[in-house]
Amino acid sequence: SGGGVWSIGHGLERYLRQAFDAVNVWKQIISCENNALSAEIRLHGPKPSIRLGASFLNTQKIQSSMRDTITAALQAATKARDARRVSTLRLMAAAIKDRDIAARTAGKEQATDAELLELLSKMIKQREESQKIYAEAGRTELAEQEGEEVVIIREFLPKQLSDADTAKAIDEAIAEVGASSIRDMGKVMGALKARYAGQMDFGKASGAVKAKLG
Repeated sequence: SGGGVWSIGHGLERYLRQAFDAVNVWKQIISCENNALSAEIRLHGPKPSIRLGASFLNTQKIQSSMRDTITAALQAATKARDARRVSTLRLMAAAIKDRDIAARTAGKEQATDAELLELLSKMIKQREESQKIYAEAGRTELAEQEGEEVVIIREFLPKQLSDADTAKAIDEAIAEVGASSIRDMGKVMGALKARYAGQMDFGKASGAVKAKLG
């Protein structure tokens, strides 16, 4: 229909890519609520708007890969001559490269985005620990540097679960895998890591799971 809203499907994906290259997009609205994504992109002239559903956007997010996101951020930081951001993003890229090498050694093509989210979470935890040590030793400058790196890395992680939401997620994971004793702890943690990569501190979550099953 001339001015209507089209539902995106496999047949229109090619058109979408061509449209992005051929026209100037003047308005893009993206909303996210409870992990349900939607977007509507309006094009110049009499062109119809194109509505993207949650499954398409989520697929594109996965396909674009965190590697691409970090690479783009590094290029932007380099142009802006933001030294702290450049150095932090390079550390992130190097850590991801090492994880990919380890994945290939294990017979996989590369680390998954979920594994990379877990990696970045560990990088944050390491820096938070270092920041505390430096602060206690009176090394203010080094403590601030660690804090700045934490802020930058956290940009690439999804919103962190609150304590209440973490507790709820743990209860749901325990019920999901039918855990009844400490021997089932690995199953519970596996379910949590698969579903909430980058969204919770798995060290703390592990302690909470142990307390519930112990």
